[in-house]
Amino acid sequence: MKHGGDLSLAIERFGGSAVDWLDLSTGINPHHYPVPKELSFGTWTSLPSRVAEEQLISAARRAYQVPAHLGLAAAPGTQILLSLLPSILPEGPAALASPTYPSHKAVWQRDGQMPMELSSVYALPADAKIVVLVNPNNPDGQLIDVKSLLEIARTLSDRGGYLVVDEAFADVIPGASILPHLGDENVVVLRSFGKFFGLAGLRLGFLAGPQLIVEKLSGLLESWSVSGPALEIGARALRDTEWQEATVRRLVDEMADLTIAVSEQQLSVFGGTPLYALAGLRNAKGLHEALARRHIWTRIFDYAPTWIRLGLPGGAENLQRLTNALSDAREEL
Repeated sequence: MKHGGDLSLAIERFGGSAVDWLDLSTGINPHHYPVPKELSFGTWTSLPSRVAEEQLISAARRAYQVPAHLGLAAAPGTQILLSLLPSILPEGPAALASPTYPSHKAVWQRDGQMPMELSSVYALPADAKIVVLVNPNNPDGQLIDVKSLLEIARTLSDRGGYLVVDEAFADVIPGASILPHLGDENVVVLRSFGKFFGLAGLRLGFLAGPQLIVEKLSGLLESWSVSGPALEIGARALRDTEWQEATVRRLVDEMADLTIAVSEQQLSVFGGTPLYALAGLRNAKGLHEALARRHIWTRIFDYAPTWIRLGLPGGAENLQRLTNALSDAREEL
């Protein structure tokens, strides 16, 4: 599985149509931000305006607490941002905190590098120039404290290098972000919009970092890189702090319910965030396929055959469906 979320493979192998499936293969919030029924006049028919982009950036800067001295750019999703990192950062050996989101490794390989994989970020290779880590990590949810991140960043800055922090899931863990604490360290931070706001199809993401790096990125993205609807909906959602605070509380409660339900089915939950749980069992692939026969799609990992990741079902009815399917599926293993 390269990524979660694409049901076409599941449907091809196990039948049904998209409406039949309960997709737990992603870490996307099942309770999406309410999309306005009517967007502003011209949002669909006119080119995205500079004013609308500035309003989005302003809203994102406040929501993510980006210091005034740092640059901030928007793009059509963080996937394209991470693919551009080798083009905007200084040359030099790259290292990744591993295991993690596989696209990070693929990006540097396409650039002609074989990035070093770190089992611990607290022991940096002496020659590492760029260090990439996901915080909280995907898929295990490991969280590195801000103080440690800043120490790593300063070590790399002294070498003329950069720390890249992918904060795709930081919205659901208050206080996790390094952004409010940054001074003159060489740090680039990626923020995903679609996961927490449940609007992955909108394709919106952000990169914050030193002005020079953001200017390089903006030159590569060119004009109108973010669509008019994404600019308007994104700005509205990022300003809606009441919805954000209520949603974090809801996700935490639902993850507690999911953890209990999964544990009662003899799965050991040992990692995750309020958007996904990582569980372990001897035959994760077998359980994954048994659930798929019941049209429930989960996430498994080639490098960890005992891991299975489950996103939030999105309500009591779907949680009960999962619980029943787990009970039945375990009898087949």
